[in-house]
Amino acid sequence: MASLTYELTLAGLAVGSAAALTGIGLVVTYRATGVLNLAHGAVAMVCAYVLRQLVVGWGWPLPLGALVTLLLVAPALGLALDRGVFRPLALRGSNPAQTLVATIGVFVLLVGGAVLLWGPGARDDAPVLLGDDPWAQLAAVVALACLVGAVTRWTRFGRELRAVVDNRPLAVLAGIDADRVAAAGWAFGSFTAGLTGVLLAPYVRLDPYGMPLLVVEVIAVAVIARMRSLPVAVAAALAIGVVQAQLTRLHPEGWAEPLLQAVGANLFVVALLVAALVLPGIGGKGEDALPPPARPARVPPALWTVVGVLFLLPLGLAGSDLHTAVQVPALAVILLSLVVVAGRGGQIALGQAAYAGLGALFTALLAAGGVPTLLALGLAVPMVAAAGLVTGRPAIRRHGLALALATLAVGVAVSRFVLTQPYATAGLTLGRPAGFSDDRAFYALELVVLAGCLALVAALRRGRTGRALAALRDHEPGAEAAGVPVPRLKLFAFVLGAALAALGGGLLGMGLRAFDPEQYDPVRGLLWFAAVLVLGADSLLTPLAAAALLTTLDAGPQAGTAAALTGLLATLTGRLPPLLTLFPAPAPRGPGAHAPPTGTVPGVPPGAAPAEAPGTGPAGGRVHVHGPPGADGARASPGRPVPPSTTRADGARGSPGPAGGRTHHPHGPPAVDEAPHRPAEPAPVPRRPAPRAGLRAHDLTLTYPGGVTALSHVTLVLSPARVTALVGPNGAGKSTLFDCLAGTLRPRRGQGRITLDGADITARSAHDRARLGIARTFQRLAVFPSLTVEENVRLGQEQSEGRGDPAAVERSLRLLGLAGPVRHRAAADLPTGTLRRVELARALAGRPHTLLLDEPAAGLDTPETAALARILAALAADGLTVLVVEHDPDLVAGIAHTVHTMEGGRILS
Repeated sequence: MASLTYELTLAGLAVGSAAALTGIGLVVTYRATGVLNLAHGAVAMVCAYVLRQLVVGWGWPLPLGALVTLLLVAPALGLALDRGVFRPLALRGSNPAQTLVATIGVFVLLVGGAVLLWGPGARDDAPVLLGDDPWAQLAAVVALACLVGAVTRWTRFGRELRAVVDNRPLAVLAGIDADRVAAAGWAFGSFTAGLTGVLLAPYVRLDPYGMPLLVVEVIAVAVIARMRSLPVAVAAALAIGVVQAQLTRLHPEGWAEPLLQAVGANLFVVALLVAALVLPGIGGKGEDALPPPARPARVPPALWTVVGVLFLLPLGLAGSDLHTAVQVPALAVILLSLVVVAGRGGQIALGQAAYAGLGALFTALLAAGGVPTLLALGLAVPMVAAAGLVTGRPAIRRHGLALALATLAVGVAVSRFVLTQPYATAGLTLGRPAGFSDDRAFYALELVVLAGCLALVAALRRGRTGRALAALRDHEPGAEAAGVPVPRLKLFAFVLGAALAALGGGLLGMGLRAFDPEQYDPVRGLLWFAAVLVLGADSLLTPLAAAALLTTLDAGPQAGTAAALTGLLATLTGRLPPLLTLFPAPAPRGPGAHAPPTGTVPGVPPGAAPAEAPGTGPAGGRVHVHGPPGADGARASPGRPVPPSTTRADGARGSPGPAGGRTHHPHGPPAVDEAPHRPAEPAPVPRRPAPRAGLRAHDLTLTYPGGVTALSHVTLVLSPARVTALVGPNGAGKSTLFDCLAGTLRPRRGQGRITLDGADITARSAHDRARLGIARTFQRLAVFPSLTVEENVRLGQEQSEGRGDPAAVERSLRLLGLAGPVRHRAAADLPTGTLRRVELARALAGRPHTLLLDEPAAGLDTPETAALARILAALAADGLTVLVVEHDPDLVAGIAHTVHTMEGGRILS
């Protein structure tokens, strides 16, 4: 028994040593470049193939082949990735999601290239580099880890590396060549990947698909180490390797035996799943979303006709054997799930192949139990949707790179523990529904299903939920502030995506007349994701084009062509726009959308009417903040904000402004009603009642990790119908207090509370507070560039409690001078001044009682700031509670009833 334990420990140390090398390489690359390199396994596979080619294929001596592979080929590959792929992305300021997509592209490219060069088959003749002695491998790993630790701690390069990790822009200003540090990181990461590949190759079958995925699984050790600590990564790898080896000695009887065997063979997958779903994630909130399209992809109607004809051609021109054609509609349905999750929701979903496989598996199991095949598919879809709900709920709580890892971990786990296990799939067959056994009939059925799915997703994209999904993708914090229930919406997208993937997976299995786990391999899932991103994830034409291209290329004589081409295009993400966005831009929508440009007035976008002179309203009449337009139909200026009147009427709406009853503006008082024939004043429109006690912060204290105290016992009262201003130097805690009031930050229990009209709302989320009537804007613009101005404003109205007042959209647009042709313009095309008004209009469209404004004058010119001052004064006079965090002293002096000064996390006055 002791001998068996010792032998298993040695075997576990051998596997753990290779995993530790992967962890070291990933940590060093991430620390030097900020990139989580999912292509690490593909680099390891290529290096293993190169060594085999040199030694087995060309007869080189093993030492010479190893030196060339590890000291020349592997580092050169890393340098090529740095110069050709990742440095251009860094220079363009790409976010972590874009760089992660690029690593997926490199993964797919290297896999496809390996298939093209060496074929898809597995090899079992890889040369053994360090022999069978695991102690030699362990010694090599420990020596390498010690060398890296010594270099990073005691050398100049190590100091530069730590400086680049801590603050790359500051390091560059200090004279450090950050590009050289990043290049060294990539070269070293590729070296460790190559060493991992050549050490693993003799113990696992060398094939282009299996080895990269095997190395991806051991990313778990780097995640456990939080992508920083080399000792933790090495210890975790060795521990998991030894435990995995020891589990092979257990042989329980009954149903537990195959499950335990699966766990024992895939313990690194379990570790990846736990690390991705349970441990603190890497990356940051808001960095996990794919960037919105530069402009909406518009497919010319004639092209849809051409596509429809091409999809119908197999029914009329092909022979009776449509083995290849029947795969296209099914794959298109699977890829359509990525349009929902990744294209509209902006989430990096790498596990769709698992849901497609589960759809095929459940269909096959139900059909084997006597359920008619078509009904079996109909039942399998909600079953997989329920699985998507269970797996998606923990995944959507992740942010940054952890979200991508969570979806990848779910996909790999489903593949390893379900789809490829004999206890779940042994002896399964999958036929076609009765009456559809012929290829033509089944292909026609697939086209009907595909058309229905396209119609469903098209309806989703146009409606209220589609706008909310676009807002989530464009700016998640802004969507929360607008009242969008972000977690619920993410979960909806994941569940709908799982259901569509299951439907497509079931159809794919029926088309092939078999349940084939290889069709739903996680590597295929990465290929599908890359293909959708390359063509344009937000276009309904993408799944059709991608399915046709992938199926056609895979059916060609050269296996791997589809992966190589898709991977090459995906590596160019950030430089090459999605291919379907190269069509002409969509024409502006709505009446007046084709109005010609009218001039270059500051803050007025092309196509908008010129503004009236400052201080005048349309037709000389007054514009009421919560009232409809005048009875005479006078229109607000579409170019500039309407300067509302803030004069008071006895017994009417309004409250005294600062300085004893009048609101003073830094650029002069607003104009009074001087028109000789003023339209009748409309009756006031009911709005959300203001809370009697207002919004309050009670003894707030907030300390960030690391011991930095941002707020220290802060108490603040925001009274209705008054403007309160927070001023102070940068770092005083103003934005932190602002975020606590808005719900973006929430203090821990016992560190203060937030109340609204006496009710404790400290634990309420940002979108809950928006629905309670607390609206906010952001210091950095939080508009949704893929939506039009009107859609941005409508989102605020739709997401308010009870969906708000439909007329509030028009009133907000008129109040902020956005009711003209500019309302139909995409927000991505507008200048800063206009976008500030769009954001404010969206906040007002929900008819809030409390308005929180974070530096609302940032980026505005003098006339725009004056117009903003008049609007804010009018809002307060109309009964709103307004908090302004602002650095413009003139604006603060002109509108604020109360001014608080903050410094060092405290309110001084």
